[in-house]
Amino acid sequence: MVGYDPEAKCVSSVEAAVAGSASGLVSRVFVSPLDVIKIRFQLQIEQLSSRNPGAKYHGILQAVQRISQEEGLIAFWKGHVPAQLLSVGYGAVQFMAFESLTKLVHNVTTYNARDSFVHFVCGGLAACTATVAVQPVDTLRTRFAAQGEPKIYPNLRHAVVTMYQTEGPRTFYRGLTPTIIAIFPYAGLQFSSYNILQQFSEWVIPAEEKKGGNVKNLVCGSCAGIISKTLTYPFDLFKKRLQVGGFERARAAFGQVRMYRGLLDCIRQIMREEGVGGFFKGLSPSLLKAAVSTGLVFFWYELFCSLLCALKNTDSTTRTEG
Repeated sequence: MVGYDPEAKCVSSVEAAVAGSASGLVSRVFVSPLDVIKIRFQLQIEQLSSRNPGAKYHGILQAVQRISQEEGLIAFWKGHVPAQLLSVGYGAVQFMAFESLTKLVHNVTTYNARDSFVHFVCGGLAACTATVAVQPVDTLRTRFAAQGEPKIYPNLRHAVVTMYQTEGPRTFYRGLTPTIIAIFPYAGLQFSSYNILQQFSEWVIPAEEKKGGNVKNLVCGSCAGIISKTLTYPFDLFKKRLQVGGFERARAAFGQVRMYRGLLDCIRQIMREEGVGGFFKGLSPSLLKAAVSTGLVFFWYELFCSLLCALKNTDSTTRTEG
C-alpha cells in the first residue's frame, strides 16, 4: 500500500495525504515523551554519564525521573502543539509526494515502481519536500521541548512573534542544511528498508499463514526506523544544536551552552570538546523513538489507506446496485 502500485490503483495522491496526516497525528501522541528526552540529550554538552557531576541527564530512566520531578508529567508533551502541526503537515506532504513520485517513475521510466531503489530515491525526495515545508514548525517544536522552567515562550503565538522580532525570519530555518543532508538518506532508507522487509516477509511467510498483516507492517516499520536512524543520526544532532542558537538563556539551567557559526563549526566544536561519542548523544531514546514512531506511522498509514479503499469500494458497489 506504501507507494504506487499499478495493480492495485486504489489510493490517490490526495487520499495518501489524508492517510499520511492522520498517521502522523496518531503516532505523535505516543512518541512525544521519547522525542523530548532525545532532544534534551542531544543538547547537553556534558557527557551523558553519572560519573560527570555537571551532567544533568545520565540515562533514559534517570531523565524520566528528573523531568517528572522538576517539571511534571506534562513536560513530556512540551511543544506538543507545534509537534502535532509538524507531524500532520510532514505526513501529508511526504506521503502525497511519495505516491506521486513513484507513480511518475512508473509512467515515464522503465523502472518498476515497487523496486527498492525507486523507493529509496522517491522516499528521499519526498522527505526533502516535506522538510522544507515544515521546517519552521520543527524549529518551534525544538525550542519548546528544549526550554526548562521558567519558560521563555509561554505559548506558540508568543514564540513566533518573539523569534521573528528578535532573530528575524531566517531563524525559523536554523538547522535546515544538516536536515536536508540527513533527511534524504534517512527517509530513503526508511522507505526502501520497509519495502525490502515487506518483500522478505512475503517470501518467508507461507501464503496460507499470511494473517495479521497489521502486525507485520508495524514490525517492518520499526525495523526500518532503527536501520535508517542509526545510519544518519549525527545529522539530527547537528540540526538540534543549530536550532537552539540564540536561545542560550533558556538552556542555562541544563548545563553548559555553546554557540555555533554554522554546520562545520558545530561539527568541529563537538569533535574537539565531546569526541566522536558526542555525535551520538541521545541515540538510545532516538532509536527507541524511531522504532516506535516509524512502526506506528507505517502501521497507521497502511490501515488508513485500507479503510479509504474499503470506503471507495463500498461506495462504488452501492452506486452500481442503485
